[in-house]
Amino acid sequence: MNVLTDDRAEPADADVILIGGGQSALATAYFLRRTNRSFLILDDQERAGGAWLHGWSSLRLFSPAAWSSIAGWQMPSPQTDTPTRDDVIDYLSRYEQRYQLPIVRPVHVRSVTRIGDQLEVRTADRTWRCRALVSATGSWRQPVVPEYAGRELYKGLQIHSAHYVNAEPFAGKRVMVVGGGNSGAQILAELSLVAETIWITQQEPAFLPDDVDGRVLFERATERWRAQQEGRSVEDPTGGFGEIVMVEPVKDARARGVLAAQRPFARFTASGVEWDDGHYEQIDAVVWCTGFKPALAHLDGLGVIEPDGRVEVDGTRSVKQPNLWLMGYGDWTGPASATLIGVTRYARATVEQIDQMLAEPSSTPVL
Repeated sequence: MNVLTDDRAEPADADVILIGGGQSALATAYFLRRTNRSFLILDDQERAGGAWLHGWSSLRLFSPAAWSSIAGWQMPSPQTDTPTRDDVIDYLSRYEQRYQLPIVRPVHVRSVTRIGDQLEVRTADRTWRCRALVSATGSWRQPVVPEYAGRELYKGLQIHSAHYVNAEPFAGKRVMVVGGGNSGAQILAELSLVAETIWITQQEPAFLPDDVDGRVLFERATERWRAQQEGRSVEDPTGGFGEIVMVEPVKDARARGVLAAQRPFARFTASGVEWDDGHYEQIDAVVWCTGFKPALAHLDGLGVIEPDGRVEVDGTRSVKQPNLWLMGYGDWTGPASATLIGVTRYARATVEQIDQMLAEPSSTPVL
């Protein structure tokens, strides 16, 4: 694999630099290979896999391998019906090897600044310059934990799903899972095998039909994407893109009767949580499955981050900094753009824009 670890081994400049080494960066790099533009991937992980390296051990995808692949090469069929976290990590590692992608790791990008018509990318001890930049850092480093009164008083264990590995540390405990998405449902299902669980969600959880998986969700996202391209609106059907997919562990949890959720509590105490009506639950541990924010601190120096923590984009291209592209951060960078199968169309379009920009007379490629 063409992973560059020696400081003297990689160029100081490139036409395009990609920050992040997950599926969004790799899919974009696949299309960059088909141009004559030089490019470099800067990844802060120790090895291939991106955010999948930090998923919990039993994490399962929603779709078969054929519907869980990025551009150019289909994920090999795994032993199970749908791929696991480890299957995805193996696939992304082999993908890097297959296409000999130029990757420098581990390097953590601290800042990006403008230098004339170029962008300068800095780590603790290295600097690169490029004419186009693709930020594909995802959101794993920015977990969200909502504010609750008294949370600082609570003496039990608190962990975000970003750092949850498996149920073993929670065996025999009373565990509260907060969050009604797929991560909340899957982690609840696993924990409930070894612990007494309480599930807290903002609204009553919405479960998709058993026969709806990632393929159906991708088709719905594709319809939203087409509507955007055509300037029309489209209404999501009942059972939208963000609702709970009935993978086998969640079906099993349903059969065991553990999927009943309660509405949010009012406050923490030292040993549990309390509702406004005086109802109290003693809790040994809390697992926050409450989502993430985009990890964009490296772009602070460009002045492009809006008050909501996002970057204003036209498609995937920054409006305020036109040689910056944002890949794979969620629906604001394109419906299903943060999924394995969904990222390809955005990677292709992004590279077409980059190549066109670099072909303009004012955009002489960096040598």
